[in-house]
Amino acid sequence: MKIFNVVFAVLFVLFAALQWNDPDPYIWMPIYLYAAIFCALAATGKYYKGWYLFGIVACLGYAVYLFFEKDGVLSWMRDHQAENIAGAMKASTPWIEDTREFFGLFIIIIVLLANYVHISQKKAKKMRKKMMKIG
Repeated sequence: MKIFNVVFAVLFVLFAALQWNDPDPYIWMPIYLYAAIFCALAATGKYYKGWYLFGIVACLGYAVYLFFEKDGVLSWMRDHQAENIAGAMKASTPWIEDTREFFGLFIIIIVLLANYVHISQKKAKKMRKKMMKIG
């Protein structure tokens, strides 16, 4: 998990830096930096289960919003035949921007969820060992 978290901490910092010229960097830079910070902490062995859960729920809520928004992911799939979202780095249409943002949130959710599950399993294993010593 250490290498996983180091890689994603670096990637999320890079993603945050790429948001500088985005129309809404004040939203996306903190989101990516949040994920980067908790990946960096996990890489050093510091896990904060509640903060992972908070990040997962917040990103999931925003992802659902972006999915159903007027020019969101559903519109991209249904009305725009899932056109290429990676063709140009400058998003010229709102459905491309919202779809890219949706997938960014999806990546964050997966990474935070992986850490949440990892720490939950680690704590459960520790608890089982403790119970075996008692019993």
